[in-house]
Amino acid sequence: MKKEIHPKYYSKSKVKCACGNSFSVGSTASEINVEICSKCHPFYTGKDKMIDTAGRVERFKKRLQKSSKDKGKKWTKAKK
Repeated sequence: MKKEIHPKYYSKSKVKCACGNSFSVGSTASEINVEICSKCHPFYTGKDKMIDTAGRVERFKKRLQKSSKDKGKKWTKAKK
């Protein structure tokens, strides 16, 4: 390896998850913050978990309800 061109390697970097879990890995960063890890990810836990920080699900449901109400209305062309 050439000297002074590679970043510093930390063999015991601390990884912290939003769920509270923490563990060590090898990385070029000394500390890593993540939102989802293997302790809280639905694929690994087998539990269905909804992560909706921006209210996307609620907005989708409102649009869906609005479109189902509009299906009964008849649309006409605007007169010129």
